[in-house]
Amino acid sequence: MLSSAFLSLLLLVPRAQCAPAPHPAPSFGFSAHDHRSSGGQRGPLQATFAPGVSQASPNMVNQQPTPPLASGSKLSSPIAPEAAFSQSQGSSIAETPVQPLVMAYYPDWVEASFPPEKIDYCRFDWIDYAFAIPTKDFDLAWDSENSPNILRRLVAGARPCGTKVKLSIGGWTGSKHFSSAVATDDTRRRFVDNIVKVFTSFALHGVDIDWEYPGHEGAGGNHVSAADSENFVLFLRLLRDALPVGSSITAAAQTSPFTDGSGQPSKDVSPFAHILDWILIMNYDVWSSSPLPGPNAPMFDHCQNSTQPEANAVAAYDAWTKAGFPASKLVLGVPSYGYVSQSSASSLRQRADFGIRGNRMRSFESRSKVVGEDGGDGQVQFRALVEQGALLPPSAGSSSFDGANGFTREWDECSATPLLRSQSAHQLISYDDPTSLGMKATFAKKMGMLGVNMFDIHGDTDDWVLTSALRTALGLSNNRAG
Repeated sequence: MLSSAFLSLLLLVPRAQCAPAPHPAPSFGFSAHDHRSSGGQRGPLQATFAPGVSQASPNMVNQQPTPPLASGSKLSSPIAPEAAFSQSQGSSIAETPVQPLVMAYYPDWVEASFPPEKIDYCRFDWIDYAFAIPTKDFDLAWDSENSPNILRRLVAGARPCGTKVKLSIGGWTGSKHFSSAVATDDTRRRFVDNIVKVFTSFALHGVDIDWEYPGHEGAGGNHVSAADSENFVLFLRLLRDALPVGSSITAAAQTSPFTDGSGQPSKDVSPFAHILDWILIMNYDVWSSSPLPGPNAPMFDHCQNSTQPEANAVAAYDAWTKAGFPASKLVLGVPSYGYVSQSSASSLRQRADFGIRGNRMRSFESRSKVVGEDGGDGQVQFRALVEQGALLPPSAGSSSFDGANGFTREWDECSATPLLRSQSAHQLISYDDPTSLGMKATFAKKMGMLGVNMFDIHGDTDDWVLTSALRTALGLSNNRAG
């Protein structure tokens, strides 16, 4: 665990007086990677929650409705880069720091509003194009007829900056046939052959396997087997042998390690580490829209009373490194979006009310209501919070975006994430901003992780405030050419 001294320095506030609460068995969360609309077509990360109604995600299986966020003290400084890190339960801090990478996903469904030509490629080392979908015949399918054209434009746009492009395969609704595709030597070879054909035809630099999840059903109807993780390793070995030397193979994974044959997180994932260039830890969608919302992407369980103590950046790092995956091959996934929840609460409480209240940031009194990407409550991009007027860019002497138009920005010290609350609109928004993302990137750097990957690229603002915060915290210039 990280030392209490580090946590206090990172938060720059006294530690909250929070009593531990009992934890249920770990659940397995779903990913922002690949939500589908009710019509079956992939949509722009649409949420399907009715206003004011809590709809369980896989992160809420066999649990009570999501516990509310705890409001904490205002963060007076974005990061504490000199904070001392103690040795993690998983592995020690890397003695030789790696050169950190900044990456982002580009989903094909954002092309209409955010074409590939709008990307400032020199800010990114890698772009993951999402998604190609495994079929029942062990081939790859696209979401639309235009998807291949979008990928070609992405590869062409990335080339002048030397930015590399990977094809991400699978996603939340695209993982149905993974288990069958890797089940036998014959199916594995057919699947690998088809992946290599696509890889070659688009002049890609790598392949990202976003199987959600080996050994667990994930989305309803997915094929699943107790031998999934074992077969996954065999498939990855074949893929490694088939791709050109120097090609990258990565995988997106949940906060807990891949499962063993019993369905529990494996205590030894080193076979994956010998093949994969890195693992992306999807530390987001921990809680989604709910009348009692929780943090979307918690940094840690500072108050030690989360019902999902394994689902945060610090716990994920510990779990993966303890299971034998080196920190230098771990990438921390960070979100560019949050969740809008219908809530009329006058204050934010933990599972039990410990009397912790947030220091309020500057706010205006005119009434407005934030609309999510589906036209109501649900997922909302950071850029939309700014464009809809719920957030104001930092003013002189301030380092954080302030609440506006009836929204008050508060800080949840239990998860180290911000939240917006409007009593007049009866809304609460859990999200990440430059401050919280900078803290996550600082953690990744100090622990010797390979870098960060944002889902997704179109959630940032036109002046790239989220990406800039990540790069600054990693000790990088604002673009790779600088």
